[in-house]
Amino acid sequence: MYQNQPMASIVKILRVLADPNRLRILLLLGSEELSVAELQEILAMGQSTISTHLSQLKLVKLVQDRRTGKSSLYRLLKSDAVVAELLAQARKEIREARTDQTAMRRVLKKRQDKMRAFFDSVAGRLGKDYVPGKSWKGVAEALLRLLPPMVIADLGAGEGAFALLLAERAKKVIAVDTSAKMIEVGREQASRNGIKNIEFRLGDMEELPIRDAKVDLVFFSQSLHHALHPDRAVREANRILRPGGRIVILDLAKHRFEEARELYADEWLGFSEPELEAMLEEAGFVEVQTSVVHKELESPQFQTLLAIGDKRS
Repeated sequence: MYQNQPMASIVKILRVLADPNRLRILLLLGSEELSVAELQEILAMGQSTISTHLSQLKLVKLVQDRRTGKSSLYRLLKSDAVVAELLAQARKEIREARTDQTAMRRVLKKRQDKMRAFFDSVAGRLGKDYVPGKSWKGVAEALLRLLPPMVIADLGAGEGAFALLLAERAKKVIAVDTSAKMIEVGREQASRNGIKNIEFRLGDMEELPIRDAKVDLVFFSQSLHHALHPDRAVREANRILRPGGRIVILDLAKHRFEEARELYADEWLGFSEPELEAMLEEAGFVEVQTSVVHKELESPQFQTLLAIGDKRS
């Protein structure tokens, strides 16, 4: 994760920002964290040019990077009022700024499409293959804490194995996934088993196809690490919950198994307990609790975290 760093002197910063292309990069990184390759595609510049600009911006501590497998993602660091005003003015004056944002949205869609393609490819056999952190012991720990029949949302539901299990006790289950193939398999399984209190909906965890305050309980079961912006997904969960509702997250503890990005289309290599706690609290949840509920013995020894929080009444 990123760490805060003191800013360079304003004179050095202004000298670096004299180049309009660096301002374009900062405007993009203020919206999303992006790789060098993604910035190349958006700005139509060469790799060495982008890398040089980023190096200069890092020197004056305006951007910071984090490793993600074989590449790095860059983002804008929080800046002072002078830099913030410069960027606000640059957004108005730089002609390419609006088209850059449009190009960035296309690039991010490609990133999401890659993840969606992975899940489409394994639809129908996901439960038969190994999935890191898919621990029934962890699921059991969560089920023990469920309240009586209620409306439950299973976000990132995949083929719906967990949602079908929840439906045995729930008033209604809304299973949401971004993969149309996964949704299709889930509906078929529900129909085959005669389960009528479950509804599969195609949608993104960060823009849920569920209206405000319609759900009593939200579950993320090994799905949050697939979100491009986990904090947005958690805020969406808060939105759809009724006052006093609860969020339950089962996910991987932070690990270093980089191959998971390619093998399982993971966007994040798990989360630490403090990160999940902060994410839930910033989204407005209270009475937040986290704990490790399962540890795998075989390498790479994935651990499963359970996080719970309540929406204010």
